[in-house]
Amino acid sequence: MKKIQVLLAEDQAMVRGALAALLETELDIAVCASVANGREALAALAKQKPDVLVTDIEMPEMSGLTLAGEVKSRFPQIKVVILTTFARPGYLRRALDAGAKGYLLKDRPAAELADAVRRVFRGLKVVDPELSAEAWDAGPDPLSERERQILWRAGEGATGSDIAAELHLSEGTVRNYLSEAISKLGAANRVEAARLARARGWL
Repeated sequence: MKKIQVLLAEDQAMVRGALAALLETELDIAVCASVANGREALAALAKQKPDVLVTDIEMPEMSGLTLAGEVKSRFPQIKVVILTTFARPGYLRRALDAGAKGYLLKDRPAAELADAVRRVFRGLKVVDPELSAEAWDAGPDPLSERERQILWRAGEGATGSDIAAELHLSEGTVRNYLSEAISKLGAANRVEAARLARARGWL
């Protein structure tokens, strides 16, 4: 019997090891590689050509959401399952928009991960039902991709000039994007806007 080949992307070594051990107990699943960030995952995907990628969201180098989008464009045959601690409707919507076929929370029973791998491998979608309902109730993400990039950096403490230099924009353009994002979120300032957007999974 050909086993379902899984690649794991998880920045916490202990969690990564536990997930690999868990999946390896399944007779029909094999972990072909496990990596610590999104960039390593892309390199491993090109080499290993797994059936399913299981990835966290918040990782160094490249987030799981960005990674899912890269997989969708570069390796469309590989199915993506997001496994995260974040029960944020905005994250779920962005994950599905990026092409993920599964979205599971880490506090779910361990057996659900193996079941999700099997189901997405067969072409099905697997999403926590309560979170799915919340996502649609929460409404769409109002931020553009550029607004999100700038607001995230501002929320991390970067100045307007820092952001302008990094993204090759003028400081005036950065201010305009920040002003638009703050207005869309009904926030008083960039710090509050970043906090609100992060809480909803839009950053």
